[in-house]
Order: sequence, then C-alpha cells, then structure tokens
Amino acid sequence: MENCSDFLLLLGPDASRILNNLDDPADLVRASAVSRAWREFVIANGFCKNLCLRMFSEISRVAHVIEVKNMTEPLEVGSYSSLEWQNLKRDHRVYAHLAHNSKNFRTKDCILDAISASSTDNYPEESIDNTLEPSDRVERRPSYWSSKGEKNPAVPETLTYRLVSRLCVITEISIQPFQAFFQWGYPIYSAKAVRFRMGYLKEPLEAGSDHMDESSAGHRYNEDNFISAYVSPEFPMAQDSTLQKFKLPEPVLCIGGILQVELLGRVQRQKMDGLFYICVSHVNVVGRPLLPTFDVEILDRPGESGKIILKYYP
Repeated sequence: MENCSDFLLLLGPDASRILNNLDDPADLVRASAVSRAWREFVIANGFCKNLCLRMFSEISRVAHVIEVKNMTEPLEVGSYSSLEWQNLKRDHRVYAHLAHNSKNFRTKDCILDAISASSTDNYPEESIDNTLEPSDRVERRPSYWSSKGEKNPAVPETLTYRLVSRLCVITEISIQPFQAFFQWGYPIYSAKAVRFRMGYLKEPLEAGSDHMDESSAGHRYNEDNFISAYVSPEFPMAQDSTLQKFKLPEPVLCIGGILQVELLGRVQRQKMDGLFYICVSHVNVVGRPLLPTFDVEILDRPGESGKIILKYYP
C-alpha cells in the first residue's frame, strides 16, 4: 500500500480530455469526491464551467460569479494563491449547480406577461395580452392579437414578452395563428415564418407602461431598449389555426428574461379593406426558470457592457 499512487497522476493530459467529455455534472461531482488529488484536479481545471460553456455559449458573457450567503462570513487573510483557490472552489460549486438545475428541473410555461406589440389594429380589444389566453375565445368573445393592416405583405411584426425569470433555459416556443370564425370563409391570418430573439432591456420598464397604448404619451418601450443576445433560425409557419410548436436546435439560456417573437411575412388579405394582417391567438414558451437559485445582473460599466454577474443563492 505504501507504494500505491493515484493513477490520475499517470494519465497526464488524457485525464483532462476524458473529464472534458463528460456531459453530466453529477459525474464531475463524483470525480471530485474520489480523493483530494482528484478534487483539486477537477476544481483547478474548471471542468464544471467548461461543461456549462458547452451547454450554453451564453455563459461566455459571465464576467463575475457571486455566491450569496445567508450569513456574514469573516474575511479570510491569506496569500493571493489561497484567495484564487477559494474563487476556483466557488466557481466549481456554482457551475455544477447551474448545469444540474438546467437539466433536471421540470419544464413549464415561462411567460410572465406581455410587454408590447410592434402594432395593434384595435387597442385594447385586439391587444397582445390576449395571446396569454390558451383559448381563441373568452366568454364567447374572440381572443387574439391583430396587427395593423399593410399593403405590403413583407412587412414584419414583433411581439415582446417578459419571462418569469431573468435566467431561463428555453427549449420550445409555440404559436397559434388566429382563424377569424366571424369572417366569410374563416380566413387564417398566419405569418409566413417566425424567428425568436432573447435578451434584456437596457432600461427597466416604468410601472404602468408595459403595454402598447398608442394613445398614451407615457408609453416608454421601444425597440432600441432591447438588446438581443440570441437569435434563432427562421422557422416556416403553416397557415393552420392549431398550436404550432417550434423546437429550438439546442436549449438556450435566456439571460435577461425578455423574448421577442418576430412574425415574418403576411399570408392573408382581409376582404373588407384589401390589406394584409397577422393575427395570433396564443403564444407559449416552454423552459426551466432558474430563480430563486440563480439570478443575473447586467453590467453597463465601460469595458464590461453586455457582460453579466451570475448570482447563486445556496
């Protein structure tokens, strides 16, 4: 037994390649529990952070990590190397939990509320708020959002929503075009295609100014306030009034909690005025909110604009 040594030391660079290929955070945590040498190796090489980066490229925007304690801890006095080691251990804990929570929590509808639409035909009767209802009829009345009419069918529209958390893992978005059952021929006012953007607002919305009332001088939301951190591929939309599901190529870590639905191109002309419209009865966002365990703070400091502070609440 005296001549035994940890075989991790004999693997050399191969050990890093092996551990970097693990895709389950639980495996990395188990590896760090084998021995002191294994623990130091896993932590020093930042394998948990590397795993999060492979899962979500958005993690590259993290400038700082904070582990928020429920108690005040005494300041530790020591060398720079010991402080650096404490930071590595903290990052190991935070990223291990982030990877675990991103994979293992149940999915749910992640929309908190509607912020704004790029246009609305009849406000508030045809407001974006109606898209939060799962049915196209509420109390026997039609429930849908409608754009303004356009002569040019290529004019796009945008619906903007706030998610339940500033940090959400989004996997799928569903949209139901509206079928006008009160018009002759029951036309379906779908878009030709759809695309999704996720990001954050540079300035928070003021209370009472969330929704687009074109007659209200207090409306503060505008497109320039939205910063897009992720743009999805373009998905074709069928001229069908069913709930159409659009699965993202990979789960997306939405940092900032704002989703924009871009409706690209118009299909249906209204016979009454000869203009093209887009109408949506319901929007659903499937994902995993990471609050209250995780939160983010968007930085606007010179040199760090667009970077984030990742906060972990054990």
